[in-house]
Amino acid sequence: MQACTAVIDIGSNSARLVIYEKSSQYGFHLICERKSKVRIGEGAYEKNGYLQEMGIKRAYLALKEFIATAKSYPINKVLCVATSALRDAPNGVAFTQWIKQELDLEIEIIDGKKEALFGAIAAKNLLPVHEGITIDIGGGSADIALLNDSKIVETYSLNIGTVRLKELFFDKNRPLSEARAFVREALQQLPKSFVHQQAIGIGGTARTLSKAIMKLNGYPLNLIHAFSYDVKAYNDYFKNVSEANFSLLKYLYISKGRFDTIREGSLIWQEILHHIEAKKVITSGVGVREGVFLHHFLKNEHLQFPKNVNPSIESILDRFETQHVKASKRKENTIKLFNLFVEHKVLENRYLQELLYAIELSTIGYRFNIYKSYEHSFYVTMQEFQYGVTHEELVLTAMILRLGGKSLS
Repeated sequence: MQACTAVIDIGSNSARLVIYEKSSQYGFHLICERKSKVRIGEGAYEKNGYLQEMGIKRAYLALKEFIATAKSYPINKVLCVATSALRDAPNGVAFTQWIKQELDLEIEIIDGKKEALFGAIAAKNLLPVHEGITIDIGGGSADIALLNDSKIVETYSLNIGTVRLKELFFDKNRPLSEARAFVREALQQLPKSFVHQQAIGIGGTARTLSKAIMKLNGYPLNLIHAFSYDVKAYNDYFKNVSEANFSLLKYLYISKGRFDTIREGSLIWQEILHHIEAKKVITSGVGVREGVFLHHFLKNEHLQFPKNVNPSIESILDRFETQHVKASKRKENTIKLFNLFVEHKVLENRYLQELLYAIELSTIGYRFNIYKSYEHSFYVTMQEFQYGVTHEELVLTAMILRLGGKSLS
């Protein structure tokens, strides 16, 4: 096993640990993930932002367990960030100092703009997008970034989060109209430049709603990353979620573990989409943690993978390639043959990229068995080839591999 990097993200609602193994200059993959629902910000919004004893205790125990887990891997770097719950808390710095003393863990409290930056770094590198507005709704804030031509143009943070809304409105049974008014007033702070037809959903709220939409429609692919939908088709659904009681949420395909804050999240989500005039949503399976990792991983690359590099392909080849034959010659011959087919109207020009992806991945199945190697290549591709491609591109690439060696007759 090569050198690994651990990233710990302490949010208002949950804390997570992820560990990535670097396999080459641009190759990496996730080898460990842990989550703990610490709710470190619980009760803080009604106590002038001060972290309360129970939340502090839960966070300490989770971090202690995370560190023990990380030590079982060859870790060369531990990166730990904390978001709105700690930055809003008057005793947040004292908490980080105590953790440093007790667990020897350095915690960086990041502001909302930096949180938005990390999410945007992950999105622009690991999603098939070059522009749009990233939206990450956390427990204490909604962190937003504007992307244009794969550049992060602007970031902003709003004090509207799920736990904040829950404690201020939902737990007190205040009218939903008051919560909406609160969110809309906060959105007036957002600069006028934050308008775009494409929204990029980051974080638990966006993913929970996307998973529910997938179940609602019987979506055939069990992959949340890069799943997309039209906003107009689900406005009523978002409204229904925000207005539902717990007993009704399961009929809206919401997972039980998300009942406590999804109503608040759905309300915030719908209002932000409306405010930025979004027409389409693309869902991100990556976010702050991946952004923190990539900020370190790509520090000498201007925080961007080179245009001809797909990190998923790099990682797959690092782990599964056994045929040490350069793919460049195969690509060259494939392009010549493809262009000939296009010229004679046998194929459409738009499928070249998927074919080139398949060429690069065509020998990975031999790692398992020379027999049915194309089936192995298909399976590995479906499971591992997720970054930088749409679901359509993924499935087509995998099917090209699956049909390898088949007769055309």
